[in-house]
Amino acid sequence: MVQRYPMTPEGHQALTLELQERKTVERPRIIAAIAEARAHGDLKENAEYHAAKEQQGFSEGRIQEIEAKLSAAEIIDLTKIPHDGRIVFGVTVEIENLDTEERKSYKIVGDDEADFKLNKISVNSPIARGLIGKREGDEVKIETPKGVVEYEIMQVLYL
Repeated sequence: MVQRYPMTPEGHQALTLELQERKTVERPRIIAAIAEARAHGDLKENAEYHAAKEQQGFSEGRIQEIEAKLSAAEIIDLTKIPHDGRIVFGVTVEIENLDTEERKSYKIVGDDEADFKLNKISVNSPIARGLIGKREGDEVKIETPKGVVEYEIMQVLYL
C-alpha cells in the first residue's frame, strides 16, 4: 500500500512551486557551478567543486522527495467537508488550557506545512492527534513534553 501524504491545497501548491524552483533555477545554477569549478583544474583539492557536488546531491534528493510526496498527495479541501464542528485535517482550532486559561489557535496541516511560529501544527503532532475527531465544547487531555494538559475546544474554524 502506498503511503498517502495529507496536505492542504496551499501546501500542495507550495511543494509544487518548490519543485519547479529546484528544477528550473537551482539545478542549472548548480550545474554551472560544477562546470566552473571543473575548469579550475585538479578536482581532488578543489573545494568549490566538492561543495557544488554536495549541493547537487542534496538538491536532487529533495527533488525526488518532493516528487514522491506529490505523487502520493491526498489533498484535503475543507470546502468539500461538512462543517459540523468536528476537528478534522485542515481546520483551525482554538483551545484553552483549563489550568492557565491561556488560549491558543492552531491550524492542523501536513508534515511539510507545519510551522509552529505560524501556529500550523502537523497532523502527526501530539496536540493534533489528541484533537482530531473531537468537537467544539469538548474537553481533552493531551500528553505533552511537560505532562498531561487539559484543554477545552473553544472554536473550530473551517477556513
